Order: sequence, then structure tokens, then C-alpha cells
Amino acid sequence: MSVDWTHFTPWSSLAGGLLIGLAAAMLLLLNGRIAGISGVLGGMLRPAQGEIAWRAAFLLGLVLSPLAFALGVALPAVEVDANVAVLIIAGALVGLGTRYGSGCTSGHGVCGLSRGSPRSMAATAAFMLAGIATVFATRHVFS
Repeated sequence: MSVDWTHFTPWSSLAGGLLIGLAAAMLLLLNGRIAGISGVLGGMLRPAQGEIAWRAAFLLGLVLSPLAFALGVALPAVEVDANVAVLIIAGALVGLGTRYGSGCTSGHGVCGLSRGSPRSMAATAAFMLAGIATVFATRHVFS
């Protein structure tokens, strides 16, 4: 396998990773909260007093930041090679997985690993292995 040099973006990838790390660190240090998207969104579905504003700001930032980025740089074209039914089933499975795993890849993979959480290490290993197995099966077994 070779590197597709036309789509190799180490500097923008590094910048994005640094911004994600900075945002997660700031939320933890300034607000005492873990930046796991499933937990942030879940807290909006069953709101507690004093929790709505920061959660809404966090989720709004997730939606608005690509739009702000697009003001300076052209966004890549998005191509989805799946039908609506497959996307709905995949989304439901991801939601179910975050409930069983007590969090999502952002909470466990970004925040949990950086805190040295054994539970997050196990969850992230499970996420990665499931992803590898799914890609292998869809590309080599069921194709």
C-alpha cells in the first residue's frame, strides 16, 4: 500500500488534533467535564439545571466550526457510498455501542486515554478492533 500524496495532509491533521486536544483540555480544566460527545448530547436530552448552556455551546461549536473553516479554505466534497437504510442502521448501532461502552470514541479515545483510564483503554481497543474487523469483512469477505 502506498501513500496517496495528493490527499496526504499532515499539517492540517496535526492542527486539527491539537485543536481537539486543546478543546478537551480546556473543557476539563475550566469546567471539570469530559469532552465525550455522547455524554454532552445525552445531557441535553435529560437536562439538569446549570448544564444546558455549556452543552449547547459545545454542540453549536461542533456545527459552526466547519462553517467558519470554510470561510478560509474550500471544504472537500463529501461522498457517501451507502443508502439511507444502511446509514440509519449504522447510526443506531453506534448509539447502542456508546450506551454499552459507557461513552464514545471521543470520550474514551481522546479524553480517557490521556487520563490513563484502564476502562477507556479497553473501550478504545474494542472500538478499533471492531472497526478493523468491519472494514475487513465489508471489503474482503462480503464484497
